[in-house]
Amino acid sequence: MTRPFGASLLACAALLASQARAEQPPSYLGVDISYANEMDDCGAVYRSGGQRVDQYAFFKSAGANVARIRIWNDPDWTPYSNLADVKKSIARARAAGLQVLLDFHYSDDWADGDKQLAPKAWEKLSAPDQAKALYAFTHDTLTTLDREGLMPELVQVGNETNGEIVSSLARAKDPIDWTRNALLFNAGIKAVRDAGATSKVKPRIMLHIAQPENVEPWFAAAAKAGVTDFDLVGISYYSKWSKRTMAQLGQTMNRMRHLYPADVVVVETAYPFTNEGADSSPNLLGQDSLIAGYPATPAGQKKYLTDLTQLTFANGGVGVVYWEPSWVSTKCKTRWGTGSNWENAALFDFKGEAVEGVEWLKTPYVHPVDVTFRAPAGAETERFIDGDFLGGAGPRPMIREGGFWIYRTRLMPGAAVTVATAAQGDAVADAQALTADVGQSATVIPVS
Repeated sequence: MTRPFGASLLACAALLASQARAEQPPSYLGVDISYANEMDDCGAVYRSGGQRVDQYAFFKSAGANVARIRIWNDPDWTPYSNLADVKKSIARARAAGLQVLLDFHYSDDWADGDKQLAPKAWEKLSAPDQAKALYAFTHDTLTTLDREGLMPELVQVGNETNGEIVSSLARAKDPIDWTRNALLFNAGIKAVRDAGATSKVKPRIMLHIAQPENVEPWFAAAAKAGVTDFDLVGISYYSKWSKRTMAQLGQTMNRMRHLYPADVVVVETAYPFTNEGADSSPNLLGQDSLIAGYPATPAGQKKYLTDLTQLTFANGGVGVVYWEPSWVSTKCKTRWGTGSNWENAALFDFKGEAVEGVEWLKTPYVHPVDVTFRAPAGAETERFIDGDFLGGAGPRPMIREGGFWIYRTRLMPGAAVTVATAAQGDAVADAQALTADVGQSATVIPVS
């Protein structure tokens, strides 16, 4: 247990970073275009500046660096999002110069925050046998892709896994059996690690929860159950289905990146550029999806995306992925009707011309800079740091390096933070001794 911080060392440092910043960490700005092959088969035409474009090449030229692609187990109701379709999609992404985020739904149909339906081939298996099947499906898929030079750089072990995975509608609202849930998650995680061990591409693993209000309790329960080996936290954010504001989303991201050694990504979001429709299929994002200050116009859509992305970076997140920018209206039928339920929230208008929202990808964002807090090491065996920059995440352990206790993070240029450190026991550092190095060219105003 840590000591209360009320009586510990306090320091207020104004962190003034110059315009010359340390090299930015990798970031992910991308699009989920899992519908791409289906849209092409349905005759969809996409244009930019009046010229016809390929979806993958267009988004790459527009500034995207990652394509998200879903995979179902055995979707016998559609010829898309199976392994053959995924191979085609990844090959197209590779040809365009995009990284790939492969999204395992672990279902024969949509898995989301309301349901996680077991594939029919796994329904009657015991939990241990389901874990073996999940491992085999994940490992076989990835090794098959790797043999063809299509190993994804990023892999989601599950999609919007708010509820218990590989489950049923009857259990969708039940409390999660974390003994079972952890068994399944760790099987998928191990499969990705094992497949990556023999590949030149070592996929980073993402765990993905829908809506920010569900993120922190889910990851706390997962960690307690032993699900700890992941590289990215994925969050879906749609104002229609969330109880949190954009500002609160930012606060959640900030806490998560301090609580876990993982990068945070808004891996699903979207916003309408109009409330009109191009077909009889009802729009999923309508008036009830709007946020004050962001009208359902092309400019409003762009402002939402640019503001959300800057919010993400400012709070230590590393990227935003748009869902689903090319699901436009066509003559094709879905189970919900003819056309699209998303054409008013695509990044192409009803005539197939790119809207200004796509310019979000090339906006010059301000990124955080590297910060290292140092306190001199004494006889104490542990030291913790707390401060407003943690957003309420609570005291975080520091790392002993030589004669100092170290905590590394990233803060926005010019940020002013209040910091406290405390040791387990009675030893505390001298208030004048806490320093902060910011980026490669910063000044720290000393404590008076």
